[in-house]
Amino acid sequence: MAVSIHPLADCQSMALGDGTLIDAYCVVLPRAVIGADCRFSTHCFVENDVILGDRVSIGHGVHLWDAVRIEHDVTIEANVTITTDRYPRSKQYPDRYPTTMIRAGAWIGAGSVLLPGITIGEGARVAAGAVVVGDVEAGSTVAGNPARPLPLR
Repeated sequence: MAVSIHPLADCQSMALGDGTLIDAYCVVLPRAVIGADCRFSTHCFVENDVILGDRVSIGHGVHLWDAVRIEHDVTIEANVTITTDRYPRSKQYPDRYPTTMIRAGAWIGAGSVLLPGITIGEGARVAAGAVVVGDVEAGSTVAGNPARPLPLR
């Protein structure tokens, strides 16, 4: 199955898996690695040091900055923010950003914010609008600001 890149997208990467779809107004930088059957909605940005597994779905307006790793079967809803630097300073850049890892099968709700260097565990769920300041355990659901585990029902 062929890769589908909208004519109004700027996809500079050649490392795109079969069946991946990149919608209008997306920018994918040349060293990004994208797995098979991924879907990017409009207005997404993917920096160079980003690696995505297969069957990853990225919602409208999501920016994936350097040092983001996303495993297979992850859904990231619209307008999720994944930050790169806890203490940014203008024109001062670290040698490396801390790696943010989103494990297989995780779901990240719309409008949530993830601080850098955290791990979202396998099958975990982050509620819409949550502010995630630390690791999220596999299979758990977190919500709020700061995000905290929800009780099991």
